[in-house]
Amino acid sequence: MSVPSSVPVPYASYLRVYEPLAAFPEPERSHWARYARRPRTPGAQEELRRSLADLLPTPPVPVPVHESGEAFVAHLDGVVVICPWRTRLRGWLALEELVAEGYPGPVLDAMLPPVVRAQVAADHERWLARNPDARPWIRTAVWQVPVRWFALFGDEDRQYEPGVPKEGDEPGRAPVLRYRTTMAQARRRLARALRALRESIDDGPMTEALIEVGRWLEEFHPRALVELDFGGLVHAVPEEWLAEERSAARLAEGIAALRAGDGEAASEAYGRLAERWRAIRDLRFAN
Repeated sequence: MSVPSSVPVPYASYLRVYEPLAAFPEPERSHWARYARRPRTPGAQEELRRSLADLLPTPPVPVPVHESGEAFVAHLDGVVVICPWRTRLRGWLALEELVAEGYPGPVLDAMLPPVVRAQVAADHERWLARNPDARPWIRTAVWQVPVRWFALFGDEDRQYEPGVPKEGDEPGRAPVLRYRTTMAQARRRLARALRALRESIDDGPMTEALIEVGRWLEEFHPRALVELDFGGLVHAVPEEWLAEERSAARLAEGIAALRAGDGEAASEAYGRLAERWRAIRDLRFAN
């Protein structure tokens, strides 16, 4: 069963890493080289629709039986870079997070029966024994962009494309908001942010979150592309909100204030940023 392609699937954001072909071993490298030459490759909305379609049968299929051979394709300084979907791996990780969030038992059982969860967990355990170093190229957040992700980017990395309304038989186009930078820049910014935090305040949740993101980035090729994509969040907020969105710049201002020893200004900048995103997260409870 498929989901109609005209229906946008909200409301997730993504942090992606695109690696050059040289980062992949054979025969995967040749597969991606051929894949990148396709005239068209699927986008994030198509990936989500395929995953949601698997949840419609009874019992649902929360994790694909086979790993996806699809990827996102981009270019960095004229070089093809690839971000594999790895939908099966990300499905396992997402299910672990769902269980860890402490959903009430009856709710979780209604969504995913215990026998289904047990089978998925067993499959994951067997797979991990064969692939102990596996990691996803994509991180997903629902109803938000985690503030820590903005530490990797500068305002100059921001790319915004206004939406185009539907006219007659001409299809419309949703707005696009994303940040893109090199792996080297992302790591430098992250290191500066961590240094400013450690020199100014005791280690806390923000420091731990940045360390965790940094460890993930270390797994990838030094000449990779790092992308923050607002994804389906563009369907949840007014376009005016997107046009004025400058969270990377606001976080950079707070970090600069910390480095200058102005804790009050840093706290104020972070507070405004946290409140801005708290308002977006609260939309999940809107009627």
